[in-house]
Amino acid sequence: MQKYAVPIERLKKVCSVDLELGEYSEAEKPEAYKGVIGQERAVLAMEFGLGMDAPGYNIFVVGPHGTGKSTYTEAIVMQASERMKKLPRDWCYIHNFKNEDRPKIVDFPAGKGKIFQKDMQDLVEDLKEQVAKAFEDGEYEGKRDRIIMTLQEKLDRQYQEIKKEAKSEGFEMKPVPPRFVFIPVKDGMQMPPDVFERLSQEEKKSLDEKGRRLARSLDDTLKESQRLEDGAKEEMRILEESITFQVVKPRVELLKSRYSGFTKIEDYLNELMKDVVEHHKIFLAKAPQEENREASPFMQEEKDPFIRYQVNVFVNNRSCVSAPVVLEPNPNYYNLFGKLEYKSHMLSMNTDFTMLRPGAIHHANGGFLILQIRDILQDPYAWETLKKAVKHRKAVVENIGEQYRLVPAGTIRPEPMPLDLKIIIISDPEIYYMLYSLDDDLQRLFKVRVDFDVDMPRTRENLRQYVSFVDAMCEKDNLLPFTKPAIGKVIEFGSRIAGDQNKLSTRFNKVTEVIYESSAVASQEEAGEVEEDHVKKAIEERKEREDRLEERIREQITKGNILIHTEGMEVGQINGLSVLDTGGYMFGIPTRITARTYAGDEGVINIERETKMSGSSHTKGVLTLSGYLGGTFAQEKPLGLTAQVTFEQSYGGIDGDSASSAELYAILSSLSDVPIRQGIAVTGSVDQRGEIQPIGGVTEKIEGFFDVCREKGFDGSHGVMIPVQNVDNLMLKDEIIVAVKEGLFHIYAIKSIDEGIEVLTGRSSGRNTDKGFVEGSVFDLAHKKLRRFSEAIHAMKR
Repeated sequence: MQKYAVPIERLKKVCSVDLELGEYSEAEKPEAYKGVIGQERAVLAMEFGLGMDAPGYNIFVVGPHGTGKSTYTEAIVMQASERMKKLPRDWCYIHNFKNEDRPKIVDFPAGKGKIFQKDMQDLVEDLKEQVAKAFEDGEYEGKRDRIIMTLQEKLDRQYQEIKKEAKSEGFEMKPVPPRFVFIPVKDGMQMPPDVFERLSQEEKKSLDEKGRRLARSLDDTLKESQRLEDGAKEEMRILEESITFQVVKPRVELLKSRYSGFTKIEDYLNELMKDVVEHHKIFLAKAPQEENREASPFMQEEKDPFIRYQVNVFVNNRSCVSAPVVLEPNPNYYNLFGKLEYKSHMLSMNTDFTMLRPGAIHHANGGFLILQIRDILQDPYAWETLKKAVKHRKAVVENIGEQYRLVPAGTIRPEPMPLDLKIIIISDPEIYYMLYSLDDDLQRLFKVRVDFDVDMPRTRENLRQYVSFVDAMCEKDNLLPFTKPAIGKVIEFGSRIAGDQNKLSTRFNKVTEVIYESSAVASQEEAGEVEEDHVKKAIEERKEREDRLEERIREQITKGNILIHTEGMEVGQINGLSVLDTGGYMFGIPTRITARTYAGDEGVINIERETKMSGSSHTKGVLTLSGYLGGTFAQEKPLGLTAQVTFEQSYGGIDGDSASSAELYAILSSLSDVPIRQGIAVTGSVDQRGEIQPIGGVTEKIEGFFDVCREKGFDGSHGVMIPVQNVDNLMLKDEIIVAVKEGLFHIYAIKSIDEGIEVLTGRSSGRNTDKGFVEGSVFDLAHKKLRRFSEAIHAMKR
């Protein structure tokens, strides 16, 4: 068996900083930590993505928690921002004089938006004063009076003419509101009704005809009077607009000269000038006195007529010295895409373009927007809206629910902001691959994937970066300095959580925690620097804080409540190993596996599968055993076997195939009646050819069984048998290495079932391809029993 024992130096790769990094003086100390470590593929992908200025080349940063992807992304994007020479632009919303429900958006160089807003405020205030003064000028009053006097003279002349005509016809024209009436006159006096009645029919008819003729003449005169009044009003309007234009034009032209080259602003100012001339009366109206206004709870709030001339500085980049980098920690719909606010007054809601508010995507325009996918997906509207914005390269400000109303509500529809930004989304692998398979837009809109790995090769260069990382942490957070042996322990911890002697973990959140805790332990002991023992103690204390469940299970095993035999030899019984994950803490526990074999034709029965407690991977592993048994023992006759296999005292779900070799050993032991050493636990999957395959969690499994054996007492027979491929994954704790050195515990590495049988039983498997099986070997005894099973079944059928 000793030939299968793993050499002590292979049980753990001890780090010697001097040997692995080489000797270096203080002046030759490893280069300072500058960013992410061991993620060359991710770095190249990120540089490519940030350098691509084409539609769809947005970035998805994918990696497990703790690999530093968020920290790196923020740091590298900030560096890319500083290298960009093009500053972001200011964005402003202005009134649309042609369609007031569609406010226009205009852009300015950074800082110019606020200046334009101030210029417009000054212009409006100046116009309020100067327009009013112009209308108080004597020239305007003179022209106005002349128009009024001319109109009055024409109206008087018309009145006198119609009055004169009535008199010549023997009538007097008298005003009877709302119009005039004509009354017959005789001898200079109004004709009394009785006199009119005594007139002959011809005289009456003559008077009637004259009255109707005068009425028609009066109607014509009144129409002409109305036309004259309209003409006077038009003259007055032209006069007032002319006066207003004379005031507005030079001021607007001056403002246009300041914004020469801004086509949209020049057009806007031209439209503004026409609008001011047309609505000049608002500049003449006196503000209502508060005391003269009646307070009514139902009075509608008066709208400010000058809002149309205001400027909403939507995005102000005055303080930006480089491209903006926006990290939105709460990317709900409104925080991302902005909103249109409303002002509530009594029973109504009012809004206008000055109440448009930007979101993160607007603030990031011209730069970078960094988001976490988990946060985005928590809002039911955010992800789809984000994709639309990226697809159309426009950001629309629209409140949630506008598109879902049964009856459309009247509101403003602002012009969308054109987008020119890079969106970086940080994601877990599970979410990314789910979206990638379900959402076709993801592949077109986020063409760059920055993939973060969980480990990296344990090369000299990466070790030097680990050292610089520890030094940087100590300097940044004012921690105690680490000695070289202490750094070596940190590196060993990195290999342990990577699960490989030749790799280092890139889950720097866990490494960082060990650095902090080691410094705290050293400080408590009033040490001047962190020594190797401080790091070991910090790691041990972490385990003690998290191993409550492991300790309880081990206690139940020691008490005998959970039956795990670690002494002697048993037929059809073996200790398998499994790993439990309690959320950040993994530990191994032994599990008693038993097998019973008897004559039958049902093959291998997995009790866990029959009771639906088995996962698909475990079921596959058990079904593989039938292939191995058939290929080994049923080349001439059917097996005639029923073998029941179970994990004793296991009442939860079981998955994974790492116990398939242990199950096969138990079946072979039951068939051959050859006992198995109970002091050796087994892990490793097996294929149909009997070759042992590697598994995961080998370090935790060995340590779990070791702790159980220590509690029960060592007698030199205890150990664990693992696949030979897993030797490189061993990073065992020092206590196990000491026990192996003293011969109290053993680690065996095997390649095949044949080698495993030799370790477990002390016998050869007996396989001989030329002559069958060696007499009295495990395979020979198993084959003979299977033959008896087959004969018994055949006899029963006869």
